[in-house]
Amino acid sequence: MIMGSIGSNLQEVKRRIAAACASAGRDANKVTLLAVSKTFPAAAVRDAHAVGQREFGENYVQEALDKIDALADLRPGIEWHLIGPLQSNKTRPVAAAFDWVHSVDRLKIAQRLAEQRPPELPPLNLCLQVNISHEPSKSGVLPADALALAQAVAALPAARVRLRGLMAIPEPQPGAPLAVQQAPHRALRELMATMQARGLALDTLSMGMSTDLEAALAEGATCVRVGTAVFGQRPAAADAGG
Repeated sequence: MIMGSIGSNLQEVKRRIAAACASAGRDANKVTLLAVSKTFPAAAVRDAHAVGQREFGENYVQEALDKIDALADLRPGIEWHLIGPLQSNKTRPVAAAFDWVHSVDRLKIAQRLAEQRPPELPPLNLCLQVNISHEPSKSGVLPADALALAQAVAALPAARVRLRGLMAIPEPQPGAPLAVQQAPHRALRELMATMQARGLALDTLSMGMSTDLEAALAEGATCVRVGTAVFGQRPAAADAGG
């Protein structure tokens, strides 16, 4: 892994974000670029950190914990986001090691994270993962059930967890026109607006990856999850970040 290539890749992704935000009349400074480092070594994260990247997304709990340990000297200058599926038997180390969890899809997971978040740490930021495209094989709460789940999660102890918003991984639409790609992102934005109208203080829309970040930003994404456009191609199939 060459630091220079990561640096130039980050600059190109930031250029894309700036251009998409300009087209949508948005402030690019209000968008978080989450560099998805799954399957890449800790050295690649260190290289990205050296050129100014601070927010990193990981999909697999054990791989992430190993990386967090290997980069302990950079803590607290790194913000760690879990963006992959979380099983209930792995919530304890996640509650202690991460700053964000984007993939909460049932109340039990949020309850365990709240119970297990060390009291000396700030609240763990949570997003609900919504299966916005209704794909049978994909994780996430269905849109029709999302409001009830959001209300239940928002009622958990605020000193331990804080519900920040929604995350989605829309069904890939390679080569589709921008307007077609925007549709599922618009649906997620409208779902969050409904929740906000019901009194939930949400501020985060985690959507958009390497191939569709322009569509996501046009619909209000506040956090885009970009892996291959930053670190290069990976052998694993893209899921929560790409």
